[in-house]
Amino acid sequence: MVARPKVLALVLAGGEGKRLMPLTMDRAKPAVPFGGTYRLIDYVLSNLANAGLRQICVLTQYKSHSLDRHISLTWRMSTMLGNYVTPVPAQQRLGPRWYQGSADALFQSMNLFGDENPDYVVVFGADNIYRMDVSQMVTAHIDGGLSCTVAGIRVPRKQASAFGVIDAGPDNKINAFLEKPADPPGLADDPESSFASMGNYIFTTDALIAALYADADNPDSRHDMGGDIIPAFVAQGDAQVYDFTSNQVPGASGRDGSYWRDVGTIEAYHEAHMDLVSVDPVFNLYNEEWPIWTYPVQMPGAKFVLHGRAEDSIVSPGSIISGASVHRSVLSPNVRAAEGATIEESVILNNAHVGPRARIRRAILDKNVVVPDGCHVGVDAEADRARGYTVSEGGITVVGKGTTVTPA
Repeated sequence: MVARPKVLALVLAGGEGKRLMPLTMDRAKPAVPFGGTYRLIDYVLSNLANAGLRQICVLTQYKSHSLDRHISLTWRMSTMLGNYVTPVPAQQRLGPRWYQGSADALFQSMNLFGDENPDYVVVFGADNIYRMDVSQMVTAHIDGGLSCTVAGIRVPRKQASAFGVIDAGPDNKINAFLEKPADPPGLADDPESSFASMGNYIFTTDALIAALYADADNPDSRHDMGGDIIPAFVAQGDAQVYDFTSNQVPGASGRDGSYWRDVGTIEAYHEAHMDLVSVDPVFNLYNEEWPIWTYPVQMPGAKFVLHGRAEDSIVSPGSIISGASVHRSVLSPNVRAAEGATIEESVILNNAHVGPRARIRRAILDKNVVVPDGCHVGVDAEADRARGYTVSEGGITVVGKGTTVTPA
C-alpha cells in the first residue's frame, strides 16, 4: 500500500471583521450566518472535509464563543480514523500576548505541528464563499516541487488593483507578490487578466516552520501571511501559484466552478445573498455531489398561511410567513413575517420578527430583531441613520442583533 502524505489543515478564523459591523459586533467574522442555515466557516470546512482533509484546527481569537460553540456542536467527525475539527483559541504559549498577525497565530500554535508531524500544512482563510477540492491543490503542490503554493483566481486586470496580485511565469513559479499594485501584471496566456491571491496556501512543513521562526525574529515584520511569509518564499524562488480555475469540483457547473467571493463588506455580503436567490445563481447551494455541511436545524418546515408568499427567495425551517410578501430575500431559521408585511431584497437572520404592515427593503436584520407594526427599514436611508442604524455606501441598512426598531 502506497503511503499517503500526511496533511494538517489550519483555518485562520481570528479576524475581527470590522467592515461587516454591526454583524461582527458580538461574533467573529467566520461565525456570521450566510445562506439561511449556514455560517461563513462552514464553506471552508466543507471544502476540506469533502476533499478528504479531516485533521483540521481552527485558530480563533476575536469574540469566538459563538464560533467555538458552532464548531463543537456541528463539526463532529468519526475519531476512529483520526478525523477531527477542533477550535484552537489563542493560548499565549509564548508569553503574555495575543496574536500579532496571521503568521504569529501560526507561530504561537507551533505545538500543533509537533502533535501531528504532518508532511504538508494547508493554511486557509475562514470567511470566503466558494467550492474547492483542496486535495487537487495538495497534489499540485507536491508535483510542483516548491515549498509554498498560493491559490490564485483570475480577475480582470483593470480590477486587480484591489487585491494582492501574483506575478507568475508560464511555469507557475511566482516572480513577485504585489500588494494592490497600480499596474497589475497580466497573465502569459491572458494579458487582460491577473492572478489575485485567495489567501489560501499550502506549505511543505519544514520550510514553513523555518519561515515562521525567521519572521518571529524580524522586528520589522508585520507577522502577516500575505504580507511577510509569502513574499519571503517568493524572494527565495520557492513559491508557485495554483490556478483556481483548474480545480474540478464534482457537480459544479461551468459558472460556479470558479466562483469565489470575499464577503467582508456589507455590500459584498448582501450582493452574494442576492445571487443565491436568482433564478440561475452563479453559486449553487444545491450541489449534492459537493454539499455545504452545517448543523441540521431541528425545526419544522417553513409555513405559508393567510396567502403569505415568497418569490425568488430562500426561506429556512421554522419560519412562518403569515399573510406577508417576501421577494428576493433570504430568511434564516425561525423568522416570523406578519400579515401585510413586505420584505424585499433583504437578509433576515434567526428569530427576527417582522410585524404587520412593516416594510423591509434592501436591509439586513441580525438575530432577534423586532420590527413592530407599520415600521419601515431600508426605505429612507436618512431616517435609518437618524435612528442609529448602519447604512452602507450602497444604501444597505443593517440593524444590529436584538434591536427593536423604532418608528421613523
